[in-house]
Amino acid sequence: MHSLATAAPVPTALAQVDREKIYQWINELSSPETRENALLELSKKRESVPDLAPMLWHSFGTIAALLQEIVNIYPSINPPTLTAHQSNRVCNALALLQCVASHPETRSAFLAAHIPLFLYPFLHTVSKTRPFEYLRLTSLGVIVETEVHHVGQASLEFLTSSDLPASASQSSGITGALVKTDEQEVINFLLTTEIIPLCLRIMESGSELSKTVATFILQKILLDDTGLAYICQTYERFSHVAMILGKMVLQLSKEPSARLLKHVVRCYLRLSDNPRAREALRQCLPDQLKDTTFAQVLKDDTTTKRWLAQLVKNLQEGQVTDPRGIPLPPQ
Repeated sequence: MHSLATAAPVPTALAQVDREKIYQWINELSSPETRENALLELSKKRESVPDLAPMLWHSFGTIAALLQEIVNIYPSINPPTLTAHQSNRVCNALALLQCVASHPETRSAFLAAHIPLFLYPFLHTVSKTRPFEYLRLTSLGVIVETEVHHVGQASLEFLTSSDLPASASQSSGITGALVKTDEQEVINFLLTTEIIPLCLRIMESGSELSKTVATFILQKILLDDTGLAYICQTYERFSHVAMILGKMVLQLSKEPSARLLKHVVRCYLRLSDNPRAREALRQCLPDQLKDTTFAQVLKDDTTTKRWLAQLVKNLQEGQVTDPRGIPLPPQ
């Protein structure tokens, strides 16, 4: 019993040591000589230190140091010469920005400073090499939040190579966090930026994982009333979204992915809530969503099957038909 009693204080003492190390690493971010190791250590610890975000945000020079890491990479993205080492390092900096973006005490200030705009050049990249893929994925991770099992778990094989940055493997579960259904200020901010065309570009040509995350961001924007109204406000916006979703359905019919299909269907279903979009979708909804193309892929996914049935029902309601039941073209 005596040994147990004396052992009890050890975790507290250990926690105190870790706390001191956190302070030390934050201070070391200000120095270019010690920054790389500090980025690595802090990105590993960010899940286990609940108040790391306020500590980073309010410590002198820290956010400037993180932004410097991002800006330093710009010359390597065009022409695309980014190395695995450079990608690892900047992804560790992005992981700390995810931490700041996700914390309720720092999120509003993070948006007010327009820090996500520093990441948009990374989302413009098209190189399919692993360093660029990790860079895009971690950048998306600052904007999106979803569960580890949702995006990451099935991608562990893809994301566990020796050149994978620790931050990218963590953000494969996308623990960064701007997009939330109850965060109106986030949606309002994103709609003032080019995030929608950037996501559409990734949805068209990215890896399966990046496509899934980008489609999830579009889905979150659409689920907000302001976001839906924005996308359906002009024909050009709607048609661009519909064209990319249509291309994705065609691709998914050749290379099925249940998790990606789920988000695509949800985007279509939400678009069908808008009267003008619903009318357009009656003409342009891909046939693969109307027939049995995806029956096998969705056989165990009752939620997506329900969404798909509701989508078809929404498009049928209020439609004018001739005596044979054949839909008539709009007047």
